[in-house]
Amino acid sequence: MATGAGQKKQGMLRAFGHENGTKAVRQTVESAAKLGVEYLTLYAFSTENWNRPKLEVDTLMKLLVSSLKNELDTLQKNNIRLHTIGNSNMLPKGVFKELNDVIEKTRNNTRMTLTLALSYGSREEVISAVKALAEDVKEGRIDVAEITEEALGSRLYTAGMPDVDLMIRTSGEQRISNYLLWQSAYAELYFTDVLWPDFREADLHNAIITYQNRERRFGKTSEQIK
Repeated sequence: MATGAGQKKQGMLRAFGHENGTKAVRQTVESAAKLGVEYLTLYAFSTENWNRPKLEVDTLMKLLVSSLKNELDTLQKNNIRLHTIGNSNMLPKGVFKELNDVIEKTRNNTRMTLTLALSYGSREEVISAVKALAEDVKEGRIDVAEITEEALGSRLYTAGMPDVDLMIRTSGEQRISNYLLWQSAYAELYFTDVLWPDFREADLHNAIITYQNRERRFGKTSEQIK
């Protein structure tokens, strides 16, 4: 069993790792833009992450504010629009304000959309969409027969965004951790042992090359695709 001191040390080590992760964010975002990626979504903070030690959560929130301020010039220089998905109402007021400020300042950028999943959980997202559909049926705005994939998709946080083509999971983990479950139905999954703070342009290139060499069939046979 870990002692209190041990737990605090682990929390500080993870917080240090988060700070180093900002380099990975910058390189990944700039590299993706250069490669012509139109939509890039980063899992920044999950709904479950609120249960982490207070020191780590506080550090993450402070880091998020400073990163948004520091990276605004990078977003503008690279013509990148910032977007967010998740339950933003749970974010501290300072984070929420800074986030919306950067979103507003970059809203006319067109090269790439960078989406931060903040206070995000995919199951919660789907439940929220189902509730919205149920309310529309209850109020007579739509009929039950009109509940389709498109109808549900239009009520997700990602409405208006394309489904996921490639999902990259770093750090040797081989799970998707309640992330974009609906949107990743036909995504290609790429797992790497590289830790996120160490993820760089070459690692992104390797993931994309692997993706390009895969056959995406969407339920069809190889013969049908060819």
